[in-house]
Amino acid sequence: MFRINNRFMKSGLAVGLVFVLLLSACSSSKSSNSGSSAGKETEELTVLLDWYPNAVHTFLYAAEEQGYFAEEGLKVKLQTPADTNDALKLVATGKADLALSYQIQVAVARSEDIPVISVGAIVRHPLNQLFVSDKTGIKSPKDLAGKKIGYPSLPLDEAIVNTMVEADGGDSSKLDYVDIGWDLIPAMTTNRVDGIIGGYINHEKLLLEKEGEKLTAFNPADYGVPDYYELVLTASEKELDSKGDAIKRFLAAAAKGQEYTASHPDEALKLLLDKQSTDFPLDADIEKQSLSILLPLMDAGDQPFASQSEDSWNNIINWLTEHGQIKKPVKAADAFRNL
Repeated sequence: MFRINNRFMKSGLAVGLVFVLLLSACSSSKSSNSGSSAGKETEELTVLLDWYPNAVHTFLYAAEEQGYFAEEGLKVKLQTPADTNDALKLVATGKADLALSYQIQVAVARSEDIPVISVGAIVRHPLNQLFVSDKTGIKSPKDLAGKKIGYPSLPLDEAIVNTMVEADGGDSSKLDYVDIGWDLIPAMTTNRVDGIIGGYINHEKLLLEKEGEKLTAFNPADYGVPDYYELVLTASEKELDSKGDAIKRFLAAAAKGQEYTASHPDEALKLLLDKQSTDFPLDADIEKQSLSILLPLMDAGDQPFASQSEDSWNNIINWLTEHGQIKKPVKAADAFRNL
């Protein structure tokens, strides 16, 4: 599968970390649970996160700790895959019920006949943005001509920057790409590059600013790239058919978790911080800033939480096809479903 983002690698975190996935528990099972509000048997769902628990997952921990999953008759296991690129494969093969992934990754997976479907848009706008150091004097993407752009050797990131520069009236053939792997932050702090693509505005940008870097972020959606969904919730076609009702209830509880998070951000974030992994201790101040950035980007306005539009899917599929990221036609209607 085309690699979109390995968020473990982005922060220089240990690649060797392995979170044991209890595969035998991944399929939904029934167990007696008197805590269910309707007195029904509790259904288990295993949900894979896209990265280690952080601010973007606050709504899930809020739903868990506030009892919203239990109210829907669900016992939810939130787990982190050893490699974020494995999440869709685990879902597609029935080793997990749901997984957080990326809209672009789902579109590419569909083009490779991997039977996954997005069932909800979680972060509705791009987080992966182009960062430039204010020391460079770059005022817009076209000013990148002749400058060094650090990127993790992903064709997708090149396509994003090329589109931005051309939409801004610049010449993308004059861009100087430097493969920095996932050492995005060191590449900027050591002045190895003038800008980077592949970092998130709610994470790498905040960490760089904490180290004293003054940055300008350019949103791809402002420069010719479709305003895509960054983070989506996915299920397999088979799982959706057999456990569609449970997934609907999961989304209903998740919506309550998001509503609680939006109205009680500090309290909700504390629920996440209290659950943080000792392997990846969170910086509370960074996560607070991150959540304040994320909340408006997760807001569906007058639409239900996690709702998706066919236009969004058509736009990103067409763009990916135009830029050679998808070789086989993909129908938007096959890639997502609103429950």
